Amino acid sequence: MLDKLQSIADRYEKLSELLCDPDVANDSKKLRDYSKEQSDIQPTYEAYVEYKNVIEELEAAKQMQGEKLDDEMREMVKMEIEELSAKQKELEEKIRILLLPKDPNDDKNVIVEIRGAAGGDEAALFAADLYRMYTRYADAQGWRVELMDANINDLGGFKEVIFMINGRGAYSKLKYESGAHRVQRIPVTESGGRIHTSTSTVAVMPEVEEVEVEILDKDIRVDTFCSSGAGGQSVNTTKSAVRVTHIPTGIVATCQDGKSQNDNKVKALQVLRARIYDIMRQEEEAKYAGERKSKVGTGDRSERIRTYNFPQSRVTDHRIGLTLHKLDAVMNGDMEEIIAALTLTEQAELMEKAE
Repeated sequence: MLDKLQSIADRYEKLSELLCDPDVANDSKKLRDYSKEQSDIQPTYEAYVEYKNVIEELEAAKQMQGEKLDDEMREMVKMEIEELSAKQKELEEKIRILLLPKDPNDDKNVIVEIRGAAGGDEAALFAADLYRMYTRYADAQGWRVELMDANINDLGGFKEVIFMINGRGAYSKLKYESGAHRVQRIPVTESGGRIHTSTSTVAVMPEVEEVEVEILDKDIRVDTFCSSGAGGQSVNTTKSAVRVTHIPTGIVATCQDGKSQNDNKVKALQVLRARIYDIMRQEEEAKYAGERKSKVGTGDRSERIRTYNFPQSRVTDHRIGLTLHKLDAVMNGDMEEIIAALTLTEQAELMEKAE
């Protein structure tokens, strides 16, 4: 571990030199790439520097312990050794986590798709609630939300909504949200006061660059149509909405919330690339299906991951057995406790595999 940490420290210091080089400063690509690389390894570098300082202080304290000291000084040295030893263990744990294999998509923006599933209008209303939950969480993180496509029912719910969240680390936080979300509550359409169970599905996909998934012009069909609003009523008499079909796979992406036909085509291609990449990733992961399944789930949209029980103000994540009695706060975007618990579970599993 120490050899690996030293190589990271050497690389960090080399990058500092490169970023001060006038030739690099005048090359925007190199400047961007080196800055990102240094930023990525900075937490590990800083932890290693702190770790080395603690080890040095601990060695010095142990040497003092062997000298002739009065009782008061001996007690002080003993306390210092205990504190430094505890700090050493804490940093070793932190460093082990920092050295875990990193998902290459973690820093990327995400494209999120939410669809009302079982439950008709109530499922669509719940899909709208989930959309609001994610957008409020994104706002709290300082991320930007961009609506890409929406199919709204007469009650203001979403049969389907697709949006992008732009912000560094968005995928690392939201990748655990893919799956079926179940709601238990009395629907606004229910006159008898009975509690119903409905579901909406969520898919979280990293934004994919053109170089990662190449889409050839000959492999797509582009159709244009008029944008529509709630209930299918036309809100645009020009054919600005775009539907792109990837002929080899049959995957379709639609966008109608952009300012122009070209804008909608660009966004539809973004969604298309993300969907193709998502299928490729799932196929790759399926090759390892025989391995032990991760506690945080597969990300399959058919997998029930969480229940939101409104009468009891309870939210339960079934993958890790976490139950919180603060449903209102969660629905208003206070998701950090859930996401942190899922992250810790994945880290613990990765550490167990690494041992």
